[in-house]
Amino acid sequence: MIDVHQHLWPAEFVDRLRARTTAPYLDGWTLHTTSEAPYDVDPAAHELGKRVALEQDAGTTLAAVSLSSPLGIEQLGDSALLDAWHAGAAVLPEPFKAWASVNLLEPDLEGIESLLNKGFLGLQLPAHVLGTPAGWAAHADLLALADRLNKPIFVHPGVAAAVDDAPGWWAPVVDYTTQLQAAWWAWHGYGGRREFPSLRLCFAAAAGLAPVHHERLAARGGRLGTIDPNLYVDTSSYGPQGIDAVARVLGIDQVVHGTDRPYAGITDHRQGAAATAVIRHDNPHRLFFGAGTPSPERGVQ
Repeated sequence: MIDVHQHLWPAEFVDRLRARTTAPYLDGWTLHTTSEAPYDVDPAAHELGKRVALEQDAGTTLAAVSLSSPLGIEQLGDSALLDAWHAGAAVLPEPFKAWASVNLLEPDLEGIESLLNKGFLGLQLPAHVLGTPAGWAAHADLLALADRLNKPIFVHPGVAAAVDDAPGWWAPVVDYTTQLQAAWWAWHGYGGRREFPSLRLCFAAAAGLAPVHHERLAARGGRLGTIDPNLYVDTSSYGPQGIDAVARVLGIDQVVHGTDRPYAGITDHRQGAAATAVIRHDNPHRLFFGAGTPSPERGVQ
C-alpha cells in the first residue's frame, strides 16, 4: 500500500518552530498560526517509532510526508525553518519519504533540483497561490523543473483566510476545499496540460470535489475534456460517497490513496477489492514513478 499524503514533523522541524516567537510557532505542543485558533498538537502523532509501527501494521510500503502548507512556511522567508523540514524529512526511516517544498519568495531552482535528485518524491505547492490561471503561470519555472526531472506536483491546501468567530472546522471544511477547487479549475483555465503535456499532478482531498462540478462547467460553456491520465486526486478526508462521485467523473485510475495522517486514517471507500488495490497501490505508483515503471507485487490491504 502506498499513501501519498501524510504529515510527520521531524525533530529538527519541531525545534525550529519552538524557536520562533511569531506565527507560526509552537509553545510546547500548542501550535499558533496567523489565521486559525491555537491548536494542541498530539505529541504521539509525531513520535517516529509509533508512526513507523503504525505503517508496518497497515502494510504501507511507502508513505509520502508533506509539509504543513497551511502554516504558510513557503512564503515566510524563514530559510532555517524550511531547511529544518528538508533535513529532517530526508532521513526519515522506511516507509517514509517526503515531498519537497519551496521558498516561494525566492525560489532556489538548483536547490530544489538537488532535493528531487536526492530522494524527495516530488514538489508540493500550496493551493492558495494557484487559485487563478495567472497563479499557475507565475510558477511555471517550478512546473517545468518537476516535468524535466519526471517528478510529480502535489497541490496541498495553503494558508486559510482569517474569519472572526469561525468554528474550528471552518478552515479545513470551507477554506481548504475552496482553495483546492480554485486551483483545480485554474489549472484548466491556464491550459496546464497544453503547457506541460507530461507533467503529473495530484490534488489533495479530491481537489475539494471540484471534478464533481463538471456538469455546471458544461452548463456555463466549458468542457472538462477527456480523462487525463496524468492528473490525480487523493482520497484524504472523503468517504465512499465523495470518492465514488469523483471516480465516476475522472475514472478510477486517477484516484490515489491518501490519508492525511495523523488528522485522519485509512477509510474503506467500498469500491471493491480490485478497485481498492489500484487506488492503494497501482495508481500512486504511477503518480510517483510514471506509467510503465516496474511495480513491486501488491495485495489488497
